[in-house]
Amino acid sequence: MLRKYRQWFAALQQRPERMLALGFLLLILVGTVLLALPFSARDGRGIGWFNSLFTATSAVCVTGLVAVDAAAAFSPFGQAALLVLIQVGGLGFMVFATMVMSMLGHRISLKGRMLIQESMNTASPAGLVKLSRVYGLMALGIEMLGAALLSIRFIPRYGWGKGIWFSVFHAVSAFCNAGFDLFGRFSSLTSFARDPLVLLTVALMIVLGGIGFSVILETARCRGRWRSLSLHARIVLSITGILLLLGTAAYAGLEWGRTLRGGAGENLLGAFFQSVTMRTAGFNSVDLSAMTDGSKLLSCLLMLIGASPASTGGGIKTTTVAAVVLLVVSVVKGENEINLSGRRLGAGVALRALAVTAIALGMLMAGTLLIVIFEGGRYSLSDILFETSSAVATVGVSSIGSPNLTLPSRITLLPMMFLGRVGPLTLAAALAKRQGQAKNHIKYPEENIMIG
Repeated sequence: MLRKYRQWFAALQQRPERMLALGFLLLILVGTVLLALPFSARDGRGIGWFNSLFTATSAVCVTGLVAVDAAAAFSPFGQAALLVLIQVGGLGFMVFATMVMSMLGHRISLKGRMLIQESMNTASPAGLVKLSRVYGLMALGIEMLGAALLSIRFIPRYGWGKGIWFSVFHAVSAFCNAGFDLFGRFSSLTSFARDPLVLLTVALMIVLGGIGFSVILETARCRGRWRSLSLHARIVLSITGILLLLGTAAYAGLEWGRTLRGGAGENLLGAFFQSVTMRTAGFNSVDLSAMTDGSKLLSCLLMLIGASPASTGGGIKTTTVAAVVLLVVSVVKGENEINLSGRRLGAGVALRALAVTAIALGMLMAGTLLIVIFEGGRYSLSDILFETSSAVATVGVSSIGSPNLTLPSRITLLPMMFLGRVGPLTLAAALAKRQGQAKNHIKYPEENIMIG
């Protein structure tokens, strides 16, 4: 028995993507135990094992869907444990572990570097330990800046102790694209719907967390010189800007006079904030249940696209969408290669993009179908699709209110959040059996099928 266990563990170590998935799972289990402790709950009795599991999964996967009201249910210890889970889940547990081990003077093994490489989605393991420290310090610096800005509003409103805690918690939650809040009654940022300082600060944190650490670092080093940026960074920044502008315009047109009922400036601010948060973060400044079906469908599309690679956000990622669109354009033009800005994308990039998109859509459709069955017509299809898109893309917004769903529906959301965070392609590779090298050299006779 011990020998089989050693063989299984040795095989597991040879597949970094499997270790990555297992690491997230273990972190969720540890978080479940912490949140289930009696002194994690405000009433001293605990919130129950399933609620703890759901909350821990949502926090580690930086989703933001909730089973309980975090402000009312958790004690200061429980809220602190929740914050740690969000921070570790947002940075990636390997990046966080590398920071801690480096500060303690421990060396990172080759296997550890392979895990960091998989977690950070980089092409080479060279310099990863130093880069992990840079990313970690960058995240802490941005979060401190966000907390300082939020404290301008929160300290006068809540007092020094609570104001500072609220500032830190929500800055971390925003940068990690988690969407958890401590304002109570599942209100999120609706009480700050007309506050530019709070909404713009949170939006800035969300955008910086969502474009990816490498893009932030590269943009800072290039000092505004667009042509000196890599193709990856230019695609990320371009797609992000386009989505923010189009999303703002679409929400303004669809919700003006409905959920956006202030002056022109306030409505544009609200539309912009919804455009930012719907892609990755899970905060909301308007009543999501009152949105039109058109806005909910738009939100599902933005959620599915999500953030960018090696970021704190979810979704299939902006670069994936760019690769799929470029592939379609090249096929329509009758070209055999994908070209952009004087560069050629490899065929493998397009295939991986299609695989990620197909897996995410499959998860979305399967989850939606199951919840429709479990809810038995209690909610509209648009609301259920909104909920499942939020889980798969690890966004965290809800027009239903996750606690209102039946137990089977909430159980269905658990693996969707986990798979959405670990990554469809990474998980598919983790579950796939290693193919023999000889099979890669076998080429069968070619034959065409009809398409379209």
